[in-house]
Amino acid sequence: MLRNKDLLSLHDLTKGEIEEILSLAADLKAKQKSGIEHNYLKGKTLGMIFEKSSTRTRVSFETGMYQLGGSALFLSNRDLQLGRGEPIKDTARVLSRYLDGIMIRTYGHDRAEELAKWASIPVINALTDLLHPCQVLADLLTITEYKGKNLKGLKLAYVGDGNNMTHSLMYGSAKMGINFAAATPKDYEPNETVVKNARADAAESGASLTLTDDPAAAVKDADVVVTDTWASMGQESEHDARTKIFAPYQVNKELLQYADKRAIVMHCLPAYRGEEITEEVLEGNAEVIFDEAENRLHAQKAVLVLTMGEFCGCC
Repeated sequence: MLRNKDLLSLHDLTKGEIEEILSLAADLKAKQKSGIEHNYLKGKTLGMIFEKSSTRTRVSFETGMYQLGGSALFLSNRDLQLGRGEPIKDTARVLSRYLDGIMIRTYGHDRAEELAKWASIPVINALTDLLHPCQVLADLLTITEYKGKNLKGLKLAYVGDGNNMTHSLMYGSAKMGINFAAATPKDYEPNETVVKNARADAAESGASLTLTDDPAAAVKDADVVVTDTWASMGQESEHDARTKIFAPYQVNKELLQYADKRAIVMHCLPAYRGEEITEEVLEGNAEVIFDEAENRLHAQKAVLVLTMGEFCGCC
């Protein structure tokens, strides 16, 4: 269903398409753990445009292409004429003649959208300031591993900044029927357009969507609690001011008393212990959090196969 399609936002996908990604990701993970070859992208090449640096994104996509039998090219601003002012539409059309897919990690979401508009090959959003769909696919895969494949009716609580993770978690939850609650400080709420879109998705799936400034209310009876750094890349100058504002939004032992007793805590990393999450909570949930990090590899491999390959689901 995803063949030759872009993946810019989970809002653009159907529930069935997300389920297809998660199912294939689980299968690819099992094959990789068992040493079974799965060269679904033999002879394919992915171009990886990095206008924002990353540890997990680069390593997971590059390793994923290798495990799938293909190859990946790391392309920074220093490597591309984009860094010297070439229009995105020209870069998109040139790269489409060389590659089988493009992954982009950038700042403004409009850059990913313009790249996809002009490219004739699939474009995958590996992160923009607005959305982080690949991370949330990994999160959903992790939740299925710990809470079962039927996600409908679970409650996911997000505590912290109303950022790209909040937005994509909101979309992913709404699509899959997960009840979503976010606690963010005043003036740091999620994007209004994303909220509107997510409410429409939630109405269709039967999920609820709650926004509050009260962390305890958001976390109450939650099955999954998620947080993220208070100052994302590009916001370093705001760190000290944000630390004061977000202090009541720390995920700690006291806050988790409001969650379900079997709740898991997730974090997309890097984590700043003593800020958005305590050392105690992170280490107490380390198995989940590092499974979540590993699942970037498997979820993204599924996206690559389904968008760039000839996968039929029969093998």
